[in-house]
Amino acid sequence: MRGNLKEEKTKSKKEFSITETEKLAKTISDEISNVVLGKEATIEMLMAGVLANGNILFEDFPGLAKTLMSNTLADALGCEFKRIQFTPDLLPADITGSYFYDPEKNKFTFRKGPIFCNILLADEINRAPPKTQAALLEAMQEKQITIEGTTHKLARPFVVLATQNPIEYEGTYPLPEAQMDRFLIKLSVGYPDEDVETGILQGRSERKQDSFKVKARATPDKVIAMHDSIENVYVKKEIMRYIVELVQSTRRDHRVAVGSSPRGSLGLFKLSRALAVLSGRDYVVPDDVKRATIPVLGHRVILKPEARIRGVKIEEILSELLMTVEVPAVTVE
Repeated sequence: MRGNLKEEKTKSKKEFSITETEKLAKTISDEISNVVLGKEATIEMLMAGVLANGNILFEDFPGLAKTLMSNTLADALGCEFKRIQFTPDLLPADITGSYFYDPEKNKFTFRKGPIFCNILLADEINRAPPKTQAALLEAMQEKQITIEGTTHKLARPFVVLATQNPIEYEGTYPLPEAQMDRFLIKLSVGYPDEDVETGILQGRSERKQDSFKVKARATPDKVIAMHDSIENVYVKKEIMRYIVELVQSTRRDHRVAVGSSPRGSLGLFKLSRALAVLSGRDYVVPDDVKRATIPVLGHRVILKPEARIRGVKIEEILSELLMTVEVPAVTVE
């Protein structure tokens, strides 16, 4: 009897092939592109981050659709979305929830915070003090939170999207390296060109309202199935060695104070597999790793003070390393 029950549970679990994941991911990306115009490359990398089940940090100037992109992503995924505006007076309990005394039941009851959702937007995350930022660490890595010795599992899927502005640093608390390392990728949206910005105005004129209508193209179960399908992407040993050599080269560069951790190697591995799926392949090629390098490693490398004073950019260093580290000649049988 137990064996039959186990078999029924296995059959009821939704499973996706690589092709099904690619098609659904493209449908979701197209839905987001209907709202956020002219940012197909950023949306593709955002979708890859979601497929890789990673947390994503947006760093860009105000008004460039960071929040809109996050909202639209959650709606298109058909997942529960919650937003927290980070402020200096925000407390950890405002995120995780807390226990309160219920006089009717004569006991303490746990009231869940906004972190209990599928997609959490931490808006202007560097506005909150370190103690509040740290409340996200366990959730981002372990997909759970511990309050007063009790562990609470978070829903699946669970993805944190965070934003911060590269200006207005007064009164902010820069994210510590430990928390930056919990983000799989860091993205920027960038300003639209003239034609795209004109299209934004035309779209607003035709809608006659500020809000957008977004169709849910997936469900939480389908997103989980997409995550699981990524595990079937093949990565040759030579590609793994290439990933490790890229990461270790960041630690040897004379301009770098702190290179990427092994979590960066895992991040490259995971995002490369997701990018392979979005390209319609069930195997990783070196170009997937190259595309993933700056989004994955850019926020994991700390420059020496003299390099920062000279205006050296981390992206420039990573681009140089991509040209100097030998690319493996691999064939997929």
